[in-house]
Amino acid sequence: MAVGARSGHEEPEDRPGNPENVESAGTTADGAGSDGDSPGGGDSAVKKPRSFWKELPLLIGIALVLALLIKTFLVQAFSIPSDSMQNTLQRGDRVLVDKLTPWFGAEPKRGEVVVFHDPGGWLESTQTSNPNVVQKFLSFIGLMPSAEEKDLIKRVIAVGGDTVECKKDGPVVVNGKALDDKSFIFPGNTPCNDEPFGPINVPEGRIWVMGDHRQNSLDSRYHQGLPGGGTVSNKEVVGRAIVVAWPINRWSTLPVPNTFDQPGINAAMGLAPGALGVAGAVPLVMWRRKRLTSGRTAG
Repeated sequence: MAVGARSGHEEPEDRPGNPENVESAGTTADGAGSDGDSPGGGDSAVKKPRSFWKELPLLIGIALVLALLIKTFLVQAFSIPSDSMQNTLQRGDRVLVDKLTPWFGAEPKRGEVVVFHDPGGWLESTQTSNPNVVQKFLSFIGLMPSAEEKDLIKRVIAVGGDTVECKKDGPVVVNGKALDDKSFIFPGNTPCNDEPFGPINVPEGRIWVMGDHRQNSLDSRYHQGLPGGGTVSNKEVVGRAIVVAWPINRWSTLPVPNTFDQPGINAAMGLAPGALGVAGAVPLVMWRRKRLTSGRTAG
């Protein structure tokens, strides 16, 4: 047996030429990285990351720009200032309003809860609060509801082309279809006993709106003497309220009640068969008349 032989399971000898004893490039024996002053260290010094406090203004700036874009094009928060939409919405609730779909040509639909600018004269007696600088800034970027804008929130009952009416002790009727509003109007309220109306023919591009708390809502019924006859232009609509975001214990979505989807309520669909019949009959009559005329001329 050779003297000094070692088992293959033992550590390799610590010899000067052993590659495992060679330190990695750019690292000194005490673990410190080489710099430009070290022999052969070169000029590739590692850059230190920027301080958090130097990055903070940039992050805040990006966040503010994103918040402003979201408020302008996507969603915006609004505060409920009155009891006119109880019990669907309570005073002080914060709702998020979808502002994106109107950019793609979407128009208000029956049954939706919408926020709209004062069409003129609806809020003459309402005083707006005087917010401080911080509140103004937060509302400008959409992180807080605006206290200065005169906006209203109501439910869309009828849209352009619809006929809507409500007689005393009767239901609200849209295009001849009675609405079953028990699921959303304030308990104990009547559909319109405080202010019966109609029939009203809603002009194209406008909507007829009512509050869910019918006996505590100065809605379209009470503004028929103003331009528009109580209707609101689609252009004044900010967007559809889609969710109650605050307070947390009241978080909920705002879907369209089923009664607005009942068959036959859509005036355009109701007229469609007749319109199609007329459209198909006109060419047939013209063709027949032309044929008879040509026959008489030949004779």
